[in-house]
Amino acid sequence: MAHLIISAAHKSSGKTTVSIGLCAALRRKGHEVQPFKKGPDYIDPLWLGQAAGRACYNLDFFTMGREEIQRLFQHSMAGADIGIIEGNKGLYDGLDLDGSNSNAALAALLQAPVVLVLDTRGMTRGIAPLILGYQAFDENIRIAGVVLNSVGGSRHETKLRNVIEHYTDVKVIGAVPRNDRVQIDERHLGLMPSNEADAAQQRIDAIADHVGGNVDLQAVMDIAGLAPETPVPADDAGETVTVSKDVVIAYARDAAFGFYYPDDLQALENAGARLVPFDTLNDQALPDADGLFIGGGFPETAMAALEANRGLRQSIRRFIEQGGAAYAECGGLMYLCRSLEWEGRRCEMVGVIQADVKMHQKPQGRGYVRLCETSSHPWPGKQNMPARVKAHEFHYSGLENLDGSLQFAYKVERGYGVDGSHDGLIYRNLLANYSHMRNVGSSHWAERFVAHVRRCRDAGKR
Repeated sequence: MAHLIISAAHKSSGKTTVSIGLCAALRRKGHEVQPFKKGPDYIDPLWLGQAAGRACYNLDFFTMGREEIQRLFQHSMAGADIGIIEGNKGLYDGLDLDGSNSNAALAALLQAPVVLVLDTRGMTRGIAPLILGYQAFDENIRIAGVVLNSVGGSRHETKLRNVIEHYTDVKVIGAVPRNDRVQIDERHLGLMPSNEADAAQQRIDAIADHVGGNVDLQAVMDIAGLAPETPVPADDAGETVTVSKDVVIAYARDAAFGFYYPDDLQALENAGARLVPFDTLNDQALPDADGLFIGGGFPETAMAALEANRGLRQSIRRFIEQGGAAYAECGGLMYLCRSLEWEGRRCEMVGVIQADVKMHQKPQGRGYVRLCETSSHPWPGKQNMPARVKAHEFHYSGLENLDGSLQFAYKVERGYGVDGSHDGLIYRNLLANYSHMRNVGSSHWAERFVAHVRRCRDAGKR
């Protein structure tokens, strides 16, 4: 089970570009590449998944237990020749002083060798103590290679290689020149919607050419091969259980909405849902479905087209007003409100949530959140005691003119949510929150939502 972690000394070192380039370049060589991303993220995994041709999975210490991370990693690696894990921030950076949720901690947990991407702008001899310090800081971490990024030219590269060879025992496996043309606009192009698929693939091809032509791909495979063999665990039940898909859930997937964790979608299917995608920009009505799911995205970038599709907005409003079970996160919540204002322009949205959305210059909610369920939570649970949920949020928007009579499904113990104290707006059988959920051991939201959809559908039949 060959795998490695791509990390860096600090964020914005170019590890995303290098990771995408390696996924695509190794795929060109005929390798089955399984990508992973540490931490909560939607944009990087979309790029990594398209580059590798396999869905990218998130490994997150905050929302997942250690054994859960190992299990997801091992299952996802089935059939892959190499696993490439892109870290977040720097190798030793993390929430806790002891580094228990850092990239280094993930490398130790998965026994993964590390390739360090180093931003070399303005550096020559100083790169040696940097590497030596990172090697010495944690003896359990194996830095097996470095990629020199943003190299200024052949003379700069030669100096860096000579310094590293003289002072360290780390192998330089690549030197990637500065090239602004292969940089990624993380906020918008990262969505890779269907109508931009060609542009996204062109960018990935360019990154693959640039990174693949300047990194020793065989050295990457050799380093990944240093990881120990880890067997894929058997399913808990010992056999594959076939679940009847007795409910249909329509979910938005297009240029405006695309933030879904692949394992969460799989969890919905495992709970008995058949997922039917629809396009909020072009489809004039919802598909025939028992439930509705609108994930996150960037509705502000498509708000004129969303407003223009009056037919779908009316179809969604009618579905929810008639008691249809629905769930929305972040961008989906924004879309269901009355209006959306951004850069001096205001557009009408679905209007089922009596509030107006305004985009701000700075994030209104950012990072991990802890929520405590209130007694008003609409989804059936297995326990009577309030459940505590770990999730994450990242939104520049805020709600104004919110109907004060609306109930909330969560109290916010950490984070911001809707108003700093609450999250999870409830209207009829709709739950809409700014927080993004993960279907993990501590929060089986997918199973609960499917049960809610089934219950609402059956109640409607009666």
